[in-house]
Amino acid sequence: MEQHPNAKLTPKGRETLVSRIEPGLGVAEAARQMGSSRQTAGKWLRRSRSGEGLSDRSSRPRRLARLTPPEVEERVCEARSSMLLAPLGLAATTGVPARTCARIVSRRGMPRLADVDRVTGEARRRGPVTPVRYERERPGELLHVDVKKVARIPDGGGHRALGRGCGSARGAGAACLHVAVDDFSRVAYAELLPDERKGTCAAFMGRCLRFFEGMGVRVERVMTDNGPGYRSGEFNALLESEGARHVYTRAYSPWQNGKVERMSRTLAQEWQYARAWDGEAGRASALPAFIEHYNWERPHSACGGLPPMSRIVGVNNLSAHNS
Repeated sequence: MEQHPNAKLTPKGRETLVSRIEPGLGVAEAARQMGSSRQTAGKWLRRSRSGEGLSDRSSRPRRLARLTPPEVEERVCEARSSMLLAPLGLAATTGVPARTCARIVSRRGMPRLADVDRVTGEARRRGPVTPVRYERERPGELLHVDVKKVARIPDGGGHRALGRGCGSARGAGAACLHVAVDDFSRVAYAELLPDERKGTCAAFMGRCLRFFEGMGVRVERVMTDNGPGYRSGEFNALLESEGARHVYTRAYSPWQNGKVERMSRTLAQEWQYARAWDGEAGRASALPAFIEHYNWERPHSACGGLPPMSRIVGVNNLSAHNS
């Protein structure tokens, strides 16, 4: 406990005060010498004689009427450790208010999410960069698109389920996770596909546009990196036929497409590595369900604690969707 800046007596000073009184010096005189009141000197003398000690007492009440039950705290801590969720996500999962979840995590001394992130190897930035945060004004004004390689899980489970050295030396190969995120609403669309060739990227983009079109959202611009699949004539011809403008990020500047980069990290934490899968087929089949949960149920801090679909005009009746 920190000492009050205006305190007359520190614990050492209290010891000095008591040591002067015990041999026979009067309480009032000892208090005058130490620059405190007679009442204060008497208080520390009583505490010393009772064996309580001369340190400050805790200001915490002896009994809390609204103390969170231990089993609830354990449930919050288990969800935090296993799913690595922020307070809003913990609240949706456990039913405990987000502010209470944040206090429990802090009180238990659990590490920050940034310190236990399962995804590593962020692209190196060339020189100092000042972050510029922005958000478009309407759904469809800008769509962020990216692709990430995802290591396939061997049949029967990988090292997370069976331990290191369980599989073949060559591994099971990799698939490509194609992701698109609307800048304004944060509504996401994702597919796990075998490659990132120009035909695959164009086909994914076509299905993505149909997905947003089904919600009444017209995509105006699409932002991608400079990958060959996105620079292909097939991909750009598709966007031109849909009346969407293609915007490229600068080379070696993944933070310019930060919203989809963050979505890829969310997918890694809450779907890709959320559990020890017993095979690639099971994990791939769980992706559509997670995207549905992310769009319609999972609270998003950028949306004021509501799911991303709450920002799509005409699709904000979440109770109707979940009934």
